Amino acid sequence: MKKSSFRRTLSATAIAGCTAALMMAGLAGASAHVSINPDKTAANSYALLTFGVPHGCDTSGTTKVTINLPEELTHATPTVNPNWTIEKVTQTLPEPKKLADGTSITKRTSQIVYTAKAPLDPHQRDALVLSVKLPDTAGKTLYFPTLQNCEQGQTSWAEIPKDGQDPHSLKAPAPSVAVTAADAAAGDGHTAASISAEQAASVSDDGSQARSWAALIAGVAGLVLGSAAFFRSRSARASASK
Repeated sequence: MKKSSFRRTLSATAIAGCTAALMMAGLAGASAHVSINPDKTAANSYALLTFGVPHGCDTSGTTKVTINLPEELTHATPTVNPNWTIEKVTQTLPEPKKLADGTSITKRTSQIVYTAKAPLDPHQRDALVLSVKLPDTAGKTLYFPTLQNCEQGQTSWAEIPKDGQDPHSLKAPAPSVAVTAADAAAGDGHTAASISAEQAASVSDDGSQARSWAALIAGVAGLVLGSAAFFRSRSARASASK
């Protein structure tokens, strides 16, 4: 290979390597925060919010994670995680709050506290999942200020961007979810996909599904009976010929 070609190949390799390194650094920086990954964001829907706990405080293991719920939410159901004990903190409201269904409440769930049964290794991550009912107002961003306690030190992921400020410029941004337009197919908040195939078949308008299954069962039954009669007849002929 000529020297010029070799130098070009070496240069291209170096550039690719530097690009990959920068991309990895960016990914590492992006994953360094406690963040939320929602399975859905549609207004007035039930969503599973997965809080990723990426590392400890520097080299110290995580011992506790306290998630503060925004005022728009009145309740959250934590998913069991065998690595943590879970506590729900209740807040008494200064005055009763009327809900969309017409009922009123005097208390709300304000915090979910996860306490590690053993400190989370700073080189490992875990996922903490909450089920919540998102508010029915689209276009609003919900912030979940989160305090991460470690064996040594703590990190408060509680910074909220000001109007026009890039949230990525914050050092310790609060995990957030942007509520999007409601899904027309969601109905009361549950998606149509939650209806199983068996349920869908049982509510067929014209009964064609039921008739098809009945015909199939009858056909199978007829085949079984016919086979049994054939073998009985064959056995009888064999006995008579002896």
